[in-house]
Amino acid sequence: QILLVESGGGLVQPGGSLRLSCVASGFTFSSYSMLWYRQAPGKERELVASIASNGSNTTYLNSVKGRFFISRDNTKNAVYLQMNSLKPEDTAVYYCSMFRVRRYWGQGTQVTVSS
Repeated sequence: QILLVESGGGLVQPGGSLRLSCVASGFTFSSYSMLWYRQAPGKERELVASIASNGSNTTYLNSVKGRFFISRDNTKNAVYLQMNSLKPEDTAVYYCSMFRVRRYWGQGTQVTVSS
């Protein structure tokens, strides 16, 4: 079965950095685009970043452009989200996701940006 496991969240001060990781299994990782979503309390889940199967193309939510960077390592079945210059409004649960017939989600990792 398809499994996505995120890690790397935590509490960080404004201006700080975190690197999220997602390790995938149960499918041919190198054949699928991977995505990071986030959901803040009381808000809808939103797409933060995506990366093509071979890493050649990436997209970002406007509010994170220039601060967040998505990457992947197809030899490790892993996708990453480097988050720099974090702001309190980045506080959310971050989810790794892929689509094959239906959308799959990881369990999420909490990111809290606060002083």
